[in-house]
Amino acid sequence: MTETLIISNVLLWLTVLGLAGTVVLLSRQIGVLHERITPVGALMTARGVKLGEASPEFHLTNLNGGMVTVGGTSADGASTLAFFVSPTCPVCASLLPTLRSLVKQTPDLRLILASDGDEAEHRAFIERKGLGDLPYVLSMELGQSFGVGKLPYGVLIDAAGVLRAHGLVNNREHIESLLEAEREGVASIQDYMMAKAEGTRGGH
Repeated sequence: MTETLIISNVLLWLTVLGLAGTVVLLSRQIGVLHERITPVGALMTARGVKLGEASPEFHLTNLNGGMVTVGGTSADGASTLAFFVSPTCPVCASLLPTLRSLVKQTPDLRLILASDGDEAEHRAFIERKGLGDLPYVLSMELGQSFGVGKLPYGVLIDAAGVLRAHGLVNNREHIESLLEAEREGVASIQDYMMAKAEGTRGGH
């Protein structure tokens, strides 16, 4: 009886050690796969203004004072990044410091925060997050024009008023993919990576 118990315990421990080793190996393999996967850019939707088309021109009231124009030719030659947010969206709030940092690093880019809904709720959000220095507009029509359905969502319009990139943005890489797509003159960062891959294959 004692020998049977000892043998069963030994077999149990061997099984546990084997499972632990398997978990370690799988974890390493997942890490390798993660390194090989190309970062995915902002996820686009098929609704609204198409890439390469002129954006509708909106003249909207800035909750922080004055008026804001979205679309149309930019007098100062700057592109516009409209970032659609919600006071109840934690991911939106977490990306605000990243947006500020990117705008500081990109002199020819202006940031506009956009949303719709209850004005009082948005004013409280502005106060809570210290957004009084940024243009902040409320317009259901603006979001509908670009097919905004889920948040956070970014829309990049160049200085000529042409839509260059847009999509869901859940992290810094997604936001940067919008800017990279404009720099490379492609519809999205996915298109850029595909073109780059094809060019590499063609060079062999």
